Amino acid sequence: MARMNIYAIYSLWLREMIRFFRLKSRVFGSLAPPFFFLAFLGYGFRSAAMSEIPQEVNYISFLAPGIIGMTLLFSSTFGGLSMLWDREFGFLREIMVAPVSRISIVIGRTAGGVTTAVMQGLIILIPGIAMGLKISGLGGFLLSLVFMVLIATTFNSLGLAFASRMKDMSGFSLIMNFMVFPLFLLSGALFPISNLPVWLRSLSYIDPLTYGVDGLRGSLVGVSTFPLAFDLAVLAICCAGALGLGAYLFEISDVE
Repeated sequence: MARMNIYAIYSLWLREMIRFFRLKSRVFGSLAPPFFFLAFLGYGFRSAAMSEIPQEVNYISFLAPGIIGMTLLFSSTFGGLSMLWDREFGFLREIMVAPVSRISIVIGRTAGGVTTAVMQGLIILIPGIAMGLKISGLGGFLLSLVFMVLIATTFNSLGLAFASRMKDMSGFSLIMNFMVFPLFLLSGALFPISNLPVWLRSLSYIDPLTYGVDGLRGSLVGVSTFPLAFDLAVLAICCAGALGLGAYLFEISDVE
């Protein structure tokens, strides 16, 4: 069994942190769309009546957890682009020929991507509170952090899995766009999934983000479609499966 190298994991995590804070345009570009979604949709539909949303919950409180889930989804899946950049410029080859197990590389890169994604989710939480999001309490906020980590790990691992099998950055972006928008729209981030027709609702049930958004909504606002324990269990299983798939595909990938 390959041994994990803590120093290698920390070094790769730190590298992702440095890149995140240095590339201010990337931070702004990743946060601007979720903010505008939250502002325009939140204020635009706050007076709209949705019978599936409890009367004591305003639409911004319903929407904000979905937009946080959207931020985590987009930031995590497109984290695979950094791996393709590293392959393009030779950095990936250097770390893969180093005396470090590939599982250490996977964990380090995933930890860095998850940390930056969760940070962006927390940043989106701030304008949500300013616009009227009412958090249920400290316990709910801490539980929402668990859901954020699971969501980010799931989709960061999927991004890594796709990037491990691809070499073209434009192709990766097209495939990710093709994948993330249906995942986002089917998750119930913008409206209750009970509004969907039965055949679309069945697709929502196999979308991991559905349980992530529902868990965020339940922990932050106190309103959820499924029990929080069920959301947590399903998302944890999806997270473990995605992490295992990403690690396996990276393990067998070749660097030219």
